[in-house]
Amino acid sequence: MHKELLRAVFRSIKGGSFAVTYWDGNTECYGMDKNGTPPVNLIINEKINLRDMLDQPEVRFGEAYMDKIIDFEGDMKAFLTLLIKNEDIFKKDADRKGMLHRFMKCQRTTSTRKQVEDVQYHYDLGNDFFKLWLDQTMSYSSAYFKAPGDTLEQAQLQKIDHTLQKLQLKEGESLLDIGCGWGWMIIKAAREYGVNALGITLSQEQEEEATERIKKEGLAGKVAVRQADYRDLAFEGQSFDKIVSLGMFEHVGSEYIPAFFACLSKMLKPQGLSVLHTITRTIEGPVNPWVEKYIFPWSYIPSLREIIWVLPEYGFHILDVESLRLHHALTVDRWASNFDKVAEKVSEKYGDRFVRMWRLYLNGCSASFSCSGLDVHQLLFSKGLCNTLPFSREHVYK
Repeated sequence: MHKELLRAVFRSIKGGSFAVTYWDGNTECYGMDKNGTPPVNLIINEKINLRDMLDQPEVRFGEAYMDKIIDFEGDMKAFLTLLIKNEDIFKKDADRKGMLHRFMKCQRTTSTRKQVEDVQYHYDLGNDFFKLWLDQTMSYSSAYFKAPGDTLEQAQLQKIDHTLQKLQLKEGESLLDIGCGWGWMIIKAAREYGVNALGITLSQEQEEEATERIKKEGLAGKVAVRQADYRDLAFEGQSFDKIVSLGMFEHVGSEYIPAFFACLSKMLKPQGLSVLHTITRTIEGPVNPWVEKYIFPWSYIPSLREIIWVLPEYGFHILDVESLRLHHALTVDRWASNFDKVAEKVSEKYGDRFVRMWRLYLNGCSASFSCSGLDVHQLLFSKGLCNTLPFSREHVYK
């Protein structure tokens, strides 16, 4: 009976082919191409608690992989893509109340203290950990590929250039980078555009690494990094000609979206420009509960319309909105490939369960950005009307 229930679920999955090896050693193929070789084999090493799995499918599936109850041979991303495309199979009508509960749970207050804890939980895993599989710039947001064959480092440098060109930086201007990561954007902005740049981060590890990089580049008088919250700077009354934020907005929290833009409005000078680069979704909803539990606690992915709706309330005028969804899918593919190459080194320090957790996360992200409602958008907006901007976008693509 246990196996028959699983078979019924697997037979209902459409849009691809896969194999399943059950705990008794028997292997069966499912999907469209039953006569060919499936790209992935799901190995079920022991019987699964189906009631528990159906109650919290994302969490229990992820934990089953982390605990080696299930495993994969072949293309893990191919199977995760099938799960995403067929997610309605695993969502019972009776679970709608549960989904609502999880959504409301995501609306909980994200205090400054809690935000610091959550950011440090992820980013303070150690600079050495991220250096193993990120590129030389240590960029941890979507790259910008001019061609699929671009290297990851090349694409990340193109992303930085693409973003800075949107800001139309001029020598002597002040630039704030909210969530500056390991600092390569502010370094490049100061070195190539002659601006005075300040980066802020809640991660001590990032602050230390970025500060060391700034010293090595000889830019200590032009660039600085602080471990601070954006609300701290707004309270201090600091102001900037241009403000950028890449990959930080997901930590703000739904309840604090208006407060974020209120602080941005207070800090950005009249006619100043800002670029917000963030993961988005098509409609409001809860974060994947497994990701929230194991990777990004208390994170919130906003819908694009949530951001668009609130911008005018604080005097911002939208100038450009660009989707980087496929760029991010390819970026995470590169991260996942790099991570697999150093998995043994990661395991030596963090253990095999940690490696499996991150492998699932990276492959799941790539699958999600390829075929779900997840996206990455860059929004360019001005503080008040600005009539001195170029008429075309030609300057962005020079």
